Amino acid sequence: MSEAAGRRMTGLAAVVAAVALIVQVPLYFIYAGPPPDGNVLSRLLIGIVALGSLVVFVTAFRELVRRVSPAHEWIGSIAFATGLVYATVTLVSMGLEAGAVIAVDHPIDPTIDVSGTYILYGSISRLMLALFLTAFGRAVARTGLLPRWTGRSAHVLAGVNLAFVPSLFFGNDPAFFYAANGWGTTALMGAVLSYWLLALGISTYRSAGRDVPAVASPAEQR
Repeated sequence: MSEAAGRRMTGLAAVVAAVALIVQVPLYFIYAGPPPDGNVLSRLLIGIVALGSLVVFVTAFRELVRRVSPAHEWIGSIAFATGLVYATVTLVSMGLEAGAVIAVDHPIDPTIDVSGTYILYGSISRLMLALFLTAFGRAVARTGLLPRWTGRSAHVLAGVNLAFVPSLFFGNDPAFFYAANGWGTTALMGAVLSYWLLALGISTYRSAGRDVPAVASPAEQR
C-alpha cells in the first residue's frame, strides 16, 4: 500500500469513528430515567461501529509512522497498543451493558446498574486514552507526518484525560461531573474525543495529496 493510500485509510477510519461517536453520545441524554432497551442497544451498536473503526485507525497510524520514519516505529507501536487496549476495554464495557439489558424484563439504566463498567469506562479508559494520545502526539512531533496542531492537541487531551483517572474515588452518580461513571468522566470525554477525531481524520485524509519530508535516521541526526 502506498503512503497516500495509507493516509486515506487512516483518515477515513478516524472520520467514521468520529461520526459514530457524535451520533452515539446524545443518545445517553434522551431519557431522564431508565431508557428503553431499544435506546440502549442502539447506542451500543453505534459504539461498536465506532470502536471497530478506531481499531482500524490506530493500526493504520502505526503503519503510517513506520513508512514515514522507521526509526520512530516504536512510538507508533505504543500508540497502536494503547489505542487497541482502550478500544478493547470499552468494547468489554459495552458487552456487559448489553448483556444486562437483554437479560432483564424491565428497563434499567446500565450506566448505574452495571457496576462492572464504572472504572472500565472511567479511570481505566481515561488512562489508556491518555497514553495513546501522548504517544500519538510524540509520533507526530518527531516525524512531522501530520500538522503540528494534531500533536499539540493530542498532548492537551492526554492531560485532560489524566485528570479524570482519580474519578474512581468519587462515587457512582452519573449526574455528578467527576463521578466514576459521571457525565464528565465518560460522556464529555467521549464527545471531546469524537470531535478531535473528526478534525484529525479530515486533516489526515487531505494530507494524502502532499509530500512529507523524510525524517533523518538517528545516525544521520548525530
